[in-house]
Amino acid sequence: MNDVSRRLRLPILALCLAVAMGGCGGRPHGVLTPQPRVAGTTPVELLVATTRSPEGAAPGDLFTGERGRSLAFADIAISIPPDGARQIGEVQWPSASPGDPAREFVTLRADPLGQQEAVRRFDARIVKTPKRQALVFVHGFNTLFAEAVFRFAQIVHDSGTNALPVLFTWPSRGKLLDYGYDHESASYSRDALEHLLRTLAKDPSVGEISILAHSMGNWVTLEALRQMAIRDRGLAPKIKNVMLAAPDVDYDVFSRQIAEIDEHRAIFTLFVSREDEALAASRRVWGDKVRLGAIDPQREPFKDTLAERRFTVVDLTTVKSSDPLGHGTFAQSPEIVRSIGARLAEGQTLADSQSGVGERLGQVATGAASAVGAAASVAVSTPFAVVDPRTRENLGDQLQRLGEQMGDTATAGADVVARPLR
Repeated sequence: MNDVSRRLRLPILALCLAVAMGGCGGRPHGVLTPQPRVAGTTPVELLVATTRSPEGAAPGDLFTGERGRSLAFADIAISIPPDGARQIGEVQWPSASPGDPAREFVTLRADPLGQQEAVRRFDARIVKTPKRQALVFVHGFNTLFAEAVFRFAQIVHDSGTNALPVLFTWPSRGKLLDYGYDHESASYSRDALEHLLRTLAKDPSVGEISILAHSMGNWVTLEALRQMAIRDRGLAPKIKNVMLAAPDVDYDVFSRQIAEIDEHRAIFTLFVSREDEALAASRRVWGDKVRLGAIDPQREPFKDTLAERRFTVVDLTTVKSSDPLGHGTFAQSPEIVRSIGARLAEGQTLADSQSGVGERLGQVATGAASAVGAAASVAVSTPFAVVDPRTRENLGDQLQRLGEQMGDTATAGADVVARPLR
């Protein structure tokens, strides 16, 4: 092995060792197998729209991380254990199949649907929902289908929101080193998300729509909204709230996206943190271009641009949370959690966490979205979060493959350097 190859392999081997020392946490598989409901548990019903493929999905998985040929739908019900048997803000994953409903999340129903049946079930539920409000959640990078489902069920349950939950899940392979694939899959899914939002907006049964996106999910969300605004000359009036949490989006690209969106029709809230290590890693991947979720909102050109666009900015840089990467701080701070609940419940403007959030909390019912953010931070994986044991599945062989590829590249490069010029 030449010196160049050796130098390139060493960081990979070190990372492999760090992962191995951290243990091997498993990812959820087969957990969408329905079980009977048990007394004392709480059901949460989700309607799902996805661009994932069902082909090749193992029993109890329903969809894979590969790209489907068309938009698919499902109706899923999840059983939540009694509050006394769980910690609010966390998913209690089944330790074995089948899970124990008394202390773990389990599936009650998992029905694949055609579009007509999905619309019928949606309309039957939305008319019973206060303000006929739909909440669309768009997850981020490195998320398996079951993870998106269970964790959005947790958001709905722990928040106490009355909005009808609609999960839009795009093809993420749920693998740490498939960041590029996930990003392209998000782009692949923007037409489908636009179609979903336009369908909801045109449905006479729908009163209003709120959108919550996190991390890479902001990319597909902003792209879909941009396309909608261009096609329809503005956003649909029913889209009332758009919450962009820790957006893994190039700020320059965001500036072009938002220029096409008539954002004055909706209340836009942006959650940022300059201590977000996941976005710092993403910035290195994308050529040292600042990510929208990591800007300093008090510096130019960000300050004037966001003020001109009437964005409410919540700066979480100094807010402490249990997230070691700072990527889910918006979700784990109690003040911010309840403020998100206020947005969902009342459509009011959020203030910065250090200036007046407490005053707004009094306007929110005690149980309104008390843990929506904590669940959201668990619901999404963070770029390069090797500290999360869930991301370690299959990581060893991926790192080995990467090391071999880098070694081959280094060897080839060294040969070129050593070859005399002719």
